[in-house]
Amino acid sequence: MIIEAMVVHLLVALWHPWAALILSMLSLALVGWFILFIRSLRRHPVRVDAEGLIWPIGFLRGLKVPWRQVAGLHVDWTLAELRTAGLFNGALIAHPNIVVALDPPVQAGRRSIRFLAHRLDEPSAFAALFSTWTKATLSGLSTSPEAND
Repeated sequence: MIIEAMVVHLLVALWHPWAALILSMLSLALVGWFILFIRSLRRHPVRVDAEGLIWPIGFLRGLKVPWRQVAGLHVDWTLAELRTAGLFNGALIAHPNIVVALDPPVQAGRRSIRFLAHRLDEPSAFAALFSTWTKATLSGLSTSPEAND
C-alpha cells in the first residue's frame, strides 16, 4: 500500500506539483487519524458495570446496553448467522472471540441489534466478570459484585 501511494504521489507530482502537495497533506492527515483511532481502541475498552454493557469501537461509536436486554453469552455461533440476525461487531475486521446475545434487541438507528461481538484480549476473564455481574443483577444487587463478597 505504501509503494502504491508513493507511485501515485510521484505521478501526480509530475502532472501538477500543487495537486501532489494537497494529496500528500490529505494522506498525512489520514495516517494521523488512523493512528489516533488505533490508539483509541485501548482507551475505550469494553466495560461491564451496574448499568449494563458498554460496547465501544474506539472513538468511532459505541453501544450501551442495559442489563434487562442482555440474554447472556452466545457460545455456538457462526459469523454469517450473526450478521443476518443483527450484529454490532466491535472487532471490525478481526474475527470475534466473544458474543453476547440480546433479548429484546437494541435499536441503533434503524438497525435492530440482537448480538454484540468483539475480539477481546482475555475472553475468559470477560466471561467470568460477565457471569459475576449477571448473577449480581439477577439477584437485585445494585452495587458491584466485589463489594458484596
